[in-house]
Amino acid sequence: MSIIKLNAIDSTNDFLKDLSRNQLLDNFTTVVAQKQTKGKGQMGATWDSEEGKNLIMSILVKDILQNVDEIFHLNVAIALSVLQVLQNCKVPNLSVKWPNDIMSDHKKICGILIENSFKSDTKIESIVGIGLNVNQQQFENLPKASSMLVITNAEFDLDIILNKIIFQIKKNCSWILSNQSDKLWQEYHQHLFKINVPMAFEDANLNKFMGIIKGVSPEGRLEVAVEDDSVKSFGIKEVQILF
Repeated sequence: MSIIKLNAIDSTNDFLKDLSRNQLLDNFTTVVAQKQTKGKGQMGATWDSEEGKNLIMSILVKDILQNVDEIFHLNVAIALSVLQVLQNCKVPNLSVKWPNDIMSDHKKICGILIENSFKSDTKIESIVGIGLNVNQQQFENLPKASSMLVITNAEFDLDIILNKIIFQIKKNCSWILSNQSDKLWQEYHQHLFKINVPMAFEDANLNKFMGIIKGVSPEGRLEVAVEDDSVKSFGIKEVQILF
């Protein structure tokens, strides 16, 4: 495993993707940057980060997923990896907001973007982008964002956090390889944001409705009990949790 450190880059995910296309990389090769000019989030959102204050990283994960049906297992493993490291750092009231934002109370402190590619030999290669707010204090025009520093009132060493996350990702990926993903799923559901709590939602047609999150399917779809007592299933672009 190698760690490539950059001062500034447009996107660590794009950089690592290009690198992987042009040369053979070790599994869990990681790119980390002080500054990212075109950071990407879920559904085309941007990810802004104060230079040198946060952890901006992408990690190559390959030879873990055996087939397409396991794609969301990796989301679960990665989200839990970050959450477990934050637990170790005494960040309180952590949860995973579907599909894989990390929350402390109602504040988002980490975003994750996983981009999968399917190789000609049927192998699946994933670029895992993680943006973790560590030592940033101001979040102008981002009322739902926070950082480890703001929440705990303590500064953290970025390199230590980086290495802990890589270690935890490797550990959790080993559960997938040994066909024990159910252990990851159990913990994922235990930490699922607002599970079994009545919440407001908005669907892709901007219709608002009340529902209760019951869980996430193996395919990564959010399962919501609605007012007629039926359970509806939503993909990532099909529903938004309003909070």
